[in-house]
Amino acid sequence: MARAVRDAKLDTRTARQKLDVSSKPHWRVVIEGGHIGYYRGARCGKWKARFRAVGTKGGYKETTLGEADDVMDANGETILSFAQAQEKARAWFMAASGVKRGGPYTVGDALDDYLEGFEGKSVYQTRNRIDVLIRPALGKIELAKLTADQISKWHKERADLPAMLRTAKHQTDHNVRLTNTPDRVRRRRSTANRDLTVLKAALNAAFRAGKVGSDAAWRQVKPFKKVEGVRLRYLSDAESRRLVNAADPEFRPMIMAALLTGARYGDLCGALVMDFDAAAGTLFLPDGKGGRRHVYLSDEGQAFLKQAATGKTPDQHLFTHPSGRAWRASEQARPLDEAVQRAKLDRVTFHDLRRTYGARLALAGVPMAVIAEAMGHKDERVTRRHYAHLSPSYVADQVRQHSAGLKIVEAGNVASLA
Repeated sequence: MARAVRDAKLDTRTARQKLDVSSKPHWRVVIEGGHIGYYRGARCGKWKARFRAVGTKGGYKETTLGEADDVMDANGETILSFAQAQEKARAWFMAASGVKRGGPYTVGDALDDYLEGFEGKSVYQTRNRIDVLIRPALGKIELAKLTADQISKWHKERADLPAMLRTAKHQTDHNVRLTNTPDRVRRRRSTANRDLTVLKAALNAAFRAGKVGSDAAWRQVKPFKKVEGVRLRYLSDAESRRLVNAADPEFRPMIMAALLTGARYGDLCGALVMDFDAAAGTLFLPDGKGGRRHVYLSDEGQAFLKQAATGKTPDQHLFTHPSGRAWRASEQARPLDEAVQRAKLDRVTFHDLRRTYGARLALAGVPMAVIAEAMGHKDERVTRRHYAHLSPSYVADQVRQHSAGLKIVEAGNVASLA
């Protein structure tokens, strides 16, 4: 490992606490063209890295390496000391420069190659999953020596770890959701399966490229079974109105847009004024298949987007953060949670707003094929899995009609209030 650089302002957590809270990192040169940065936020500090090849023009490539050990002790994975952050930064510099490490081809090299050619719809989430969850545990292992036991051990440990929750403003302690109920165990195993899917995709790509002679090690590792339960949370019209009314004015348009279009949060973050066709009454958004689709808007949806587009140029974003820039990944969680609490609703995620859009169509009797097209589902089976139980059903009608008349329930005199 290369010798770590020293910086009196960054070496210790005590020194870092003396730095002012700032929107810009404190940068320190590590190699020519490569810098490590410390960002002092209001809640916690984070390590960043930036790189620009010597002799090239243009801006720096940047990445977030992990959280600084300002409050909690470093674990070498998600929480890093200054020295650990430098080691991780050097590995990233090499990947960013396109230069491969000398010596054996490692799992980390396979992950780098996979990200370089990645063409999926969730680049940010995939890169974060690799850099935070996979690379620290398996990245240094030579790919030809990787065993099924190593992968299985990592997969099980991922499922056993409690879920990390978003902390409140100015809170320094990390919140976790303990894996202490059957449903939470199921959800953690489901998350571990998604991590395993990303790992296998990278290793399979390396195998197809001839970087390793056999794929037996990861082919033997199977995902947890029967953990992909469908979460059927969707809002009634009354709950939707309560949520909109309870939201902060700055974030309210994002909630309204999701309810009126069924769009994903990331799609709305990137939506431009030019994507809205007022004459056709459509919004042009990604379809989840690498292409784009037209979202057909109701009269209310058209009126809402006309208001959102008023006074903006075609290349501006339809929905903007209070600072004037586009909304970024994960910035929806806190304002949505605050709105949910004020509206006195059970837990609601942003994706539940998309589900609410699909559920309203299903309850109105819209065919599954139409709902699939409207929501950009890759396969109609996904649509049926989520919404078929809500559609008017011949089977349901027949069961209710012919199972009636048992007469074992006495009429009560208690009625619920609206």
